[in-house]
Amino acid sequence: MPVHHLPDAPRLDRLRKQAKRLLRRMRAQVPEALELVTEFHPRPPQTPRLSDAYLVTARMYGFASWPRLKEHIGTVERYSRSPHRVAPSGQLPEEFLRLACLTYGADHPDRAARADLLLARHPELSVANVFTMAATGSAAALAETLAANPGAARAQGGPFGWEPLLYLAYARLGTPGEYVEAARLLLRHGADPDAGYLWDGLTSPFTALTGAFGGGEGGQPPHPQGPALARLLLEAGADPNDAQTLYDLGLGGSFSDDTAHLELLLEFGLGRGEGGPWHARLGPTLPSPRQLLRDELATAALRGGPRRARLLLAHGAEVDGLGGHPAYGGRTPYELALLNGHTEVAEILAAAGASAVLDETEAFAAACMRADADAVAAFGPRAPARAMARFPELVNHAAERRRPEAVRLLAGLGFDVNHLRRSTPLHAAAWNDDVETARTLVELGADPAIRDTEHGSTPLEWAEHGGRDDVAAYLRAASRPGRPEPRGEVV
Repeated sequence: MPVHHLPDAPRLDRLRKQAKRLLRRMRAQVPEALELVTEFHPRPPQTPRLSDAYLVTARMYGFASWPRLKEHIGTVERYSRSPHRVAPSGQLPEEFLRLACLTYGADHPDRAARADLLLARHPELSVANVFTMAATGSAAALAETLAANPGAARAQGGPFGWEPLLYLAYARLGTPGEYVEAARLLLRHGADPDAGYLWDGLTSPFTALTGAFGGGEGGQPPHPQGPALARLLLEAGADPNDAQTLYDLGLGGSFSDDTAHLELLLEFGLGRGEGGPWHARLGPTLPSPRQLLRDELATAALRGGPRRARLLLAHGAEVDGLGGHPAYGGRTPYELALLNGHTEVAEILAAAGASAVLDETEAFAAACMRADADAVAAFGPRAPARAMARFPELVNHAAERRRPEAVRLLAGLGFDVNHLRRSTPLHAAAWNDDVETARTLVELGADPAIRDTEHGSTPLEWAEHGGRDDVAAYLRAASRPGRPEPRGEVV
C-alpha cells in the first residue's frame, strides 16, 4: 500500500480526529482499517490503543512516529504565509510592497504598475525601510543600513512577514534597480540563500530562487534580473533541487522548451545531494532530488520538450522513471509522449531504450494526437466510438497541447469541440494565447459563450484575465454580431 499524501495545510486537530476515527474502525474490525494496521504498524496489536492509531496515522503519511508528524506540522505553521490574502494597507510602505511583489494568487497585470505609480509619486518609499530597499534594489541605501545593523538582512517584516531577500526576489517593478548588487549585500550580511515560505501552508517552498525564475499557473513574469540573480543565489549556496521552480517552469506553468533554467540548476547539482535545508525541514512531503529529475523528464514527455528531454537524459534522468504527480497518471515518459502526440520526444526516448505499453484504444488516441490520419483509419470504423466513450476529453487535450491539426481530425471523427470538463477546448486555447487553435475551434463550431465550471468565465474572460492579448483580440472580433470571422494574423 503506497504512502498517502498529507493534506494541504495540515492541522494537528484534524489529524487527531482522523486517528480517533481509525481507532474506532480498528476496534470494529473494519477490513480497510485492519489493512492499514498491517501495512504501517511495525507490531500490529491484538487490542489497539489510541497510541497505535496515532502511529499508523503518522506512518501512512511517511513519518516514523506521531511526534515526528507533530514536528512537521509545527514547521509548516512556522513557515506558512498567505501573501495573496493580505488586505490593502493605509501605510504607504506596506501598500507599496503588497503591490510590488508577486503573491501567486492576486497577480493581476496592473499591480506592479500601481506600485510603480506609488513610487513615482513618493520616491522616498524606496528607502522607507530595509524591505522597500530590497524590493527596489536600492543598493546604496541598503549598504548604509546593513553597515549599521547587519541583522536587518534576516529580519522578517513588511506586509507578508518575509525576509528582505524575498521582497527583492519577488518584486516585479518596471522601475530599474540594482537588484544583483542589493542581493549580494544581503547575502554578505547573513541573508539565507535558501530563504523561502510555504504558500498557504502547501509543502512546496516558494524560495528566493523560485521568485527569481518566476513562472507558474498564472504565467508570472521572471524577475527583471532573473538569470543573474538566480546564479548569485546558487553561488551563495541555494539548493538547486527547487521543486517549486521546476513546477512553475514545467508542469504548472506556460510551457516552453527553453532549457536555460534547467542548465543552470543542473550546473549547480539538480538531481544530486540530499535536497538541502527545506528537505531536512519537510522530509517525506518533498520529492527527492532523483525524483525531481524523473518528474522533469515526465513533464518534457507530457508537454512536448525535446530539448529538455535530451538535456535531462544526458544528466542521468531515468528513461523509464515515473513522475510522482497525478498529472502523469503513472505512465512512463515514453507512454506520455506517445499519448500526447509528441513524436520527437517519443523518438528521443525510444532511442534511449524507453518502454511503453498501450492498449488498442490508447494507441488510437495516440494516433489522433499526432494527427496521423492514415494510422487512425487503419484502426477501423469502430475505434472512434470506443475512444469517445473512454476519452471524451481528448479534444481538450489536443487544444491544451496546441495541436490544431489534431483538433480538426478529432472533430471530424465526432469528438465534441465544446466538451466541458472543467473548461472547454477554447478556454485552453485562450489561456495559451494560441490564436491558431482558437480559430480552428471556432471554425469547427466552438461556442465562445460557454463558461468554465470553476470561475464561471468565458474563454475571452480567461484571455483578458491572463493578459493573453493576441487571442483576446481574436475572440473579441469573432464574437461581434454580424461580423465575419477574422482571418489572418492578429496583431
